[in-house]
This record gives sequence, structure tokens and C-alpha cells, in this order.
Amino acid sequence: MKYVDEFRDPDAAKALLTRIHNDAEKLDRSISLMEVCGGHTHTIYRYGLENLLPSSIELVHGPGCPVCVLPMGRVDDALWLAQQPNVILTCFGDMMRVPGSTESLMQARARGADVRFVYSPLDALKLAKENPSKEVIFFGIGFETTAPSTAATLEAARVGNVANFSVFSNHVAIEPPLQALINGGDTNVDGFIAPGHVATIVGTKAFDFLPTQHNKPTVIAGFEPLDILQAVDMLLTQFLARDLYGKPARVENQYARVVSEQGNAVALKLMSRVFEVRKTFEWRGLGWIPESGLAIAEEYAQWDAEKRFDIPGNRVPDPAACECGSVLTGKIKPWQCRVFGTACTPATPIGTCMVSPEGACAAYYNFGRINREAAAAAAGAL
Repeated sequence: MKYVDEFRDPDAAKALLTRIHNDAEKLDRSISLMEVCGGHTHTIYRYGLENLLPSSIELVHGPGCPVCVLPMGRVDDALWLAQQPNVILTCFGDMMRVPGSTESLMQARARGADVRFVYSPLDALKLAKENPSKEVIFFGIGFETTAPSTAATLEAARVGNVANFSVFSNHVAIEPPLQALINGGDTNVDGFIAPGHVATIVGTKAFDFLPTQHNKPTVIAGFEPLDILQAVDMLLTQFLARDLYGKPARVENQYARVVSEQGNAVALKLMSRVFEVRKTFEWRGLGWIPESGLAIAEEYAQWDAEKRFDIPGNRVPDPAACECGSVLTGKIKPWQCRVFGTACTPATPIGTCMVSPEGACAAYYNFGRINREAAAAAAGAL
């Protein structure tokens, strides 16, 4: 890649769309494709790609936004940590406005809690070294994409023996929620646009279960408009080969300029040392999923906030009006939520999908493309 414009070229997009429309006419049914990552969702709605596709292809949203899938109880746990004496709680900026049951971290900071956003967990470690009289906690979230940076920071804390630093780990793995989504049977998805950023770490082989166990065509895709369109084109080719000629579904790598089959071996080795798999972990919209969360391994227990502090661990149900869970599992589109764009906006969020820069609700709200007729019909049915 020399320029990003290469992946936004109108002529190339037209050529891809021509192929997509031609192939869609060969299908004898409509299909739904789940873009797992919220980054894909924002590209789709920022550039209006959903309006360019044939009506027989529906794009639905998946549980790949790490902020969105975090349950409210874990946010409350972070708020509790922020309110402890001599604590500096650090987090990425997109966590600041995520609502807990009573307030957000930003609101807690306004009331006097020492909450600071950082660009990297290493920034939090540096803050701990500069403030030896304070307990500095990093609120770690994310899939295998961000887990390696947290693991590297924990290793640096161990090597440097930084005693006043710890991590509140909310890192999660990508396979368990997809397995839960398919096995639950509530969401009918025909194929997957798999998350490119996660795949840079775990590799293409980590998604083999989708075609081998569930016969779901899968394409790992990048995040530019042409990446998404090419992924759709590749999926359609797979559908035709499977349905017309009996070819098996498979994982294809559209994002080959970044993703390899084996992934990042160094990052995976470090993660396997620093983290251990939790027996179960709670997900917004999907409930408790076995072996889906990453806890800090015993060797690094000294830097585990869940071992250093008596965190309440209360589980909190989502507000009754919020339907983030249904959005995250592809059951509804954001505009079908009763509070979308009214009680729930980026300025006054009720659910995480409206707060996160990867949230589907934020994408719909910010880029303003919804099916007005369908929205009116849905509102009339309430």
C-alpha cells in the first residue's frame, strides 16, 4: 500500500459492485453476512456501502466491539476501584463515557476521582513509576488485538518490580462469543466478515472453526471500503461454489497485506505466559460464556487488581430500555431500538453501543443512514 486512496478508488468499487450484483442474481435466496468488528460497521455506514449492495444481501452486526460487549457490572467494578483511596485509575479514552449503573468514569472524575485516559498501558506503568505513593490501575479491555500490549506491560512491571501498578483485566477471546452466537440459534447468519485486527495476532487458522464446524463461509477483511466490498465478493463466490457445486466453505484472507495464517507468534507466546483462561466470563447480550475471558496468570498475581483489591463483583442487568445486546448479536438494527436517537444519544448514552467509536449505534447515529420506511413501520408496531 502506498496511499490509502488506493482502497477508496471509485472505479475499483464500481467493478466490485458489478461483480457482486451479478453473482447475487445467481443465488436462489437472500443471505445475511455478519461483520464481526465494529470497525467494519463504521466503514460500512460511513461510506454507505449497505445502500450499494443488492437487496438480497443483508449486513448484520456482531459482538466484536470490546467496549460494547463489556457488561455493566464490570464497569461498576472499575468505578469502585477509581473511588478507593490513593488510586489512579487509567483507561483508554473510549471507556471514559461508558455508563455504569449510576455514572460513568468521566462523571466519577468530575466528582473528584483520579481517572485518567492513556494511549497505552505502558503510559499507565510510567505513571506508576512517577507516582510511587499511589496505586495505579490500568483498566484493560479488548480482544486479542490489545491483549498483547497489556501482557507486555505486565512483563515490564515484573522485570522492573513496579510494586504500585496493577491491571484490572477484562480482555476476552474472539472464538467463544462466535461459537455462542451460532450455537444459541437466535441469530441466522450465513457467513462472516471476520475481524482483521484480531487476525493479525491469532492468524487465519483461528477462524477455521466457522467453516469446518458450522459450514459458514468466512473472509478476514481489512477496514477500508474496498476491503469490505472485496470481502463480500469473495463470500458470494464461496456461496455459489458451495450451493451450486458442493464445494466446502473455507476461511479466506482478504487482508493478506497484514494477516498471516499463523498470526503473531511472539505476541501469542507472551499472552500464553501472562494470561490464563477464565472458567467463565459475562458478555453483554450473550450472558456468561465459558472460557471466554483472560485472567492474569498466577506468576503475575502481584500485578492483578482483582487479587490486590476486594472488588465487589456485583452483576448488574442492562437498563430495560437498552437493546445493545440484541444489536450485538445481529437480532435488530440500531434504529429498531426504542430509545435510539431519542433518550439514547452520544451525549446521553444509555448503552455502550452508542458510546464506543466502534459501536453500531454510534455508526448509525453519526452517519445518519437508516431505512426511514422500515423505521416508521417498526415504530408503528410498538
